[in-house]
Amino acid sequence: MADGRIIKALSGFYYVQDEANKEIYQCRGRGNFRKRKITPLVGDFVVYEAENKTDGYILEVNERENELVRPPIANVDQAFLVFSATQPTFNTQLLDKFLVHIEASDIKAIICISKIDLVSETEENEILAYAENYRDIGYDVLVSSAQSLSGVSEIEPHFQEKVTVFAGQSGVGKSSLLNAIKPELDLDTSDISTHLGRGKHTTRHVELIPFGSGLVADTPGFSSLDFRGIEADDLWLYFPEIRDKSNECKFRACTHQAEPGCAVKDAVESEEIKAYRYDHYSSFFQEIKDQKRRY
Repeated sequence: MADGRIIKALSGFYYVQDEANKEIYQCRGRGNFRKRKITPLVGDFVVYEAENKTDGYILEVNERENELVRPPIANVDQAFLVFSATQPTFNTQLLDKFLVHIEASDIKAIICISKIDLVSETEENEILAYAENYRDIGYDVLVSSAQSLSGVSEIEPHFQEKVTVFAGQSGVGKSSLLNAIKPELDLDTSDISTHLGRGKHTTRHVELIPFGSGLVADTPGFSSLDFRGIEADDLWLYFPEIRDKSNECKFRACTHQAEPGCAVKDAVESEEIKAYRYDHYSSFFQEIKDQKRRY
């Protein structure tokens, strides 16, 4: 038996990098994993045994520090949320939905706005204003272009000694950005579908890639996320500016919807909290409530 980490999952096989010799072994999950409802994820630290490099079995999956459902990955230090300025259009509601999931998993989020070279000056100013909003909340925000390489040099230092997941909509340029930073990766990229206005899924699986002194996961893009596993009454915890204001509310169990003496709603009125962020909070709150009724 030996210790290792899953660096790729594909077609029912798990590719485990040995902790000691750094060699990679193709493994299957133990036969009783399904009965025990264990699904190994990329990023998992595991105990495995292998007679050779193509015939191994994962025996145990060690306890995880964190995990994400979309993309399916575990033990992540930080998430780069890549959202394009255009093609597809910059979408703060979807960005906030991703941020909620990252916050709920207790993972550091870094926002990267790509394709800034493809928008007009007016659109650029609007997007840069959004970037400042998110910085004020406390997020690191980077603005970049894989084509012109603008801002790319600022991204690489964030990877050192970290396991980083790249996530975001399809077609926003995740693989293009990684290629711009490290051309030898030669990750598959594709154009935007003009009919659908969104990208084609060029990344088919999750894989951890050595990147300087860290690891980076290039992942499939997703156009939507649900809130399974997140309770409506806990949602305020995952909006930092709402969380910071909540202790000033009149009622301890305030949901910041219709309760009197709500400091959060007062902060929205005074523009201390941005209205679009509160609107997204309210929309997600109702979506979770509706989801609970369906399931």
